[in-house]
Amino acid sequence: MPEVEDVEERVHEEEARGPVTEERAKRFYDRVRGSIQDYIDKKGRVIGKTGEFLLLVPDVFILLWRLTTDRRVAGKDKVLVGSALAYFILPLDFMPEALLGPIGYLDDLIFGVFVLNRILSATDPSVLREHWSGRDDVLAMIQKVLTAADSLVGGDIVGRFKKMIKL
Repeated sequence: MPEVEDVEERVHEEEARGPVTEERAKRFYDRVRGSIQDYIDKKGRVIGKTGEFLLLVPDVFILLWRLTTDRRVAGKDKVLVGSALAYFILPLDFMPEALLGPIGYLDDLIFGVFVLNRILSATDPSVLREHWSGRDDVLAMIQKVLTAADSLVGGDIVGRFKKMIKL
């Protein structure tokens, strides 16, 4: 696990880069999508269904980013969405990508999906559908990920996420 000072330094470096612009979000999306696709191509059948979930990671990230700029999303929900984006970007998380490679994005995916599910109580599903770039319906994707969450990252991590978003 990174030292607290290292994490603080990386947070300050990200802050110094300024706000996440559409261009930065797109570069992150492209970098993650490419990394995941390369990983799936190399591992093939070894990772099986997990590959399908990994390919959702960049789509969920870009959806979260788009929701931060949508006026129809309540301010308190934008805070939650922003925390999910930070979880994707910052190096400190339960399953660090630096150690695990693309498999480390699974916890990012699940946290992002928990946040999306939470904001649905105050955000019309059509808003999520409008910003969704993935193949299947966004609500079906959310349910699919929530159903598989325990098997993807373990119940302990899922339990921690549930506690984190009970604001």
